[in-house]
Amino acid sequence: MKHPFSKMPTTHQQQVELLQQRGMEINDVQSAQFYLRHLNYYRLAAYWLPFEADHKSHAFKTGTSFEQVLNLYVFDRELRLLVLDAVERIEVSVRARWAYEFAHKHGHHAHLNPSFARNHHHWEKNRSQLKNEVDRADETFIRHLCREYSDELPPLWAVCEVMSLGLLSRWYQNMKPLGTRTAIAKTYGVNERTLQSWLHHLSTVRNICAHHSRLWNREFTVLPMIPDPVPKRLQGQFISESRKNYNSLTIMLHFMNIIAPDHHWRARLISLIDSHHIQTAAMGFPNDWKTRRIWQGKQ
Repeated sequence: MKHPFSKMPTTHQQQVELLQQRGMEINDVQSAQFYLRHLNYYRLAAYWLPFEADHKSHAFKTGTSFEQVLNLYVFDRELRLLVLDAVERIEVSVRARWAYEFAHKHGHHAHLNPSFARNHHHWEKNRSQLKNEVDRADETFIRHLCREYSDELPPLWAVCEVMSLGLLSRWYQNMKPLGTRTAIAKTYGVNERTLQSWLHHLSTVRNICAHHSRLWNREFTVLPMIPDPVPKRLQGQFISESRKNYNSLTIMLHFMNIIAPDHHWRARLISLIDSHHIQTAAMGFPNDWKTRRIWQGKQ
């Protein structure tokens, strides 16, 4: 039976004392209070959870320190920024390929033609959301096109620039012309079903990062498809049925190798993991991940 919430709010000093009572080592009380003041006790709780010896009593394992928890928090923040860097480049690239292939094969306003949609109801919802995104846009080129031309929406190569990754994912999923879907996916060395799955997954990853949510040991509900057939460069790189970050980061690295060949993203990610002494098993990484082809920078 449910009952009303009755816990009273605690001060930062009380929060530090509670953590100490549960066995956390806090060498600098003032510093701990500072971080609790600006990061929120409840937010940090997600990062000290792995250090608990007993979740019911919230007692910590011997030797657990506030500095260890803070290190994990900082790592997660920097990981989100690095992931957003990759997802931004992926989003911009797929937008460009979507607009180019769609426009060249079906016309500059193919997005306004429901005959190119698998499901007309979904097309209508996507078109309506795209109209909203265009109406909210404050880009000069969008305003110019809306002012000068009578079409309901600007041409493909313009609207793609204000389209969210989530909407791009849904639009690609609902595209009917298989040849167009395949042409877009071919750019990334996978089939169209795989690209559809990856875009859906990356849109959820992007939203987690954009809302500053915990990423490092997240278990995803929307899983990316492991390519079938697996391209040669990706053979042996994925972990089957994993819900953790490893497959997601491997997908991002695959994209980056194609769209930004001279990138340093792989090295930056490895350096970030090493500098924070992260136990990568919590992220779904296999023990031999650093020896795998893609993580050695081999194409």
